[in-house]
Amino acid sequence: MAIRKEPDTPAIGNAESARLADLLEQVGVAVRSHVLKHRDVAGDSEDLGWMAGDTVFAIDRKVEPGIVAALREWPLQHGPLLVVAEGFGEDGTFLIGDEAQRPRLRLLIDPIDGTRALMYDKRSAWFLAAIAPDQGDNTRLSDAVASVMVELPTSKQGQSDSFACAVGASPRGRRTRLDTGESYDLPFSPSSATTLKNGFAQVSNFFPGTKELASQLMEQIAAKTIGAIEPGQAAIFDDQYISTGGQMVELMCGRDRFCCDLRPLFYDIMEKRLDHPVPHGLACHPYDIAGLPVAKAAGVILTDAYGGVLDATFDTSTPIHWCGYANENLRRQIAPIIRDWLAGRMGDIAG
Repeated sequence: MAIRKEPDTPAIGNAESARLADLLEQVGVAVRSHVLKHRDVAGDSEDLGWMAGDTVFAIDRKVEPGIVAALREWPLQHGPLLVVAEGFGEDGTFLIGDEAQRPRLRLLIDPIDGTRALMYDKRSAWFLAAIAPDQGDNTRLSDAVASVMVELPTSKQGQSDSFACAVGASPRGRRTRLDTGESYDLPFSPSSATTLKNGFAQVSNFFPGTKELASQLMEQIAAKTIGAIEPGQAAIFDDQYISTGGQMVELMCGRDRFCCDLRPLFYDIMEKRLDHPVPHGLACHPYDIAGLPVAKAAGVILTDAYGGVLDATFDTSTPIHWCGYANENLRRQIAPIIRDWLAGRMGDIAG
């Protein structure tokens, strides 16, 4: 049965939103500390099975007790809290606080976004979280009053970044020295480049199953935005960062100019082309875009595949497709190409 918000639930003011952003960042820092202290590259990759939206690996299971412990220490005025989290139990939910009361807040978490790279010590993962007044199963990311993204670094890193935003305030960045805990403000902004040429841009192409379509779309975007490839030249660079949070951070910090993840639609296209069901592999889920409020506040333009509003309910199963643009100029160039490409394949694609 869906849990509904009480009609008289107090509104979340700007001051409380700022406090919630601080608390969420503290949870992310606790996860980061746990990862650094309990890293075991050989054992972290053990597959523990499918649970609440994704494969759970040993490294995922290690951080869960720390998250629960950190949340149980939240001040009482912010509870009760219903947590929706990737990997937690069969349905991905648990309650912090008095079970006899209705939740006041709903929290969406991806404890480790980018598990596959982190467990092999290849590249940073990210702790992602967004919190909103509880509106039952209708709670959406557009309701969020605070959101954070905390970097979970590889073993050789000496610093780690975090980003946070709250309603009524500008987003903030922080870089922390891992040996001393000293931190300082980290300025960031999306790229103002008006072309993809000599920049990083990519269609997510992580796993077998959708690679052919992802490559076709990227080739179309390249051809229509920069034209023919010059001999001996590399005009657009590709960076397949297997972390939605990481992809959004790259856009926020000006390192990427465009990125999209259309895996759910690619599977639909294949089914239409073959005229029979095909296995749908791993796709992006709402918890993967829990950093969406931060990225939007930072100035990244984020839409669904068709250019509509990017939003999602707080759940662990809905497939998500999204596009991210560093600025409006790039969106105007690329979004129509994606819509036309999709229209040509979601319609009559025989031949």
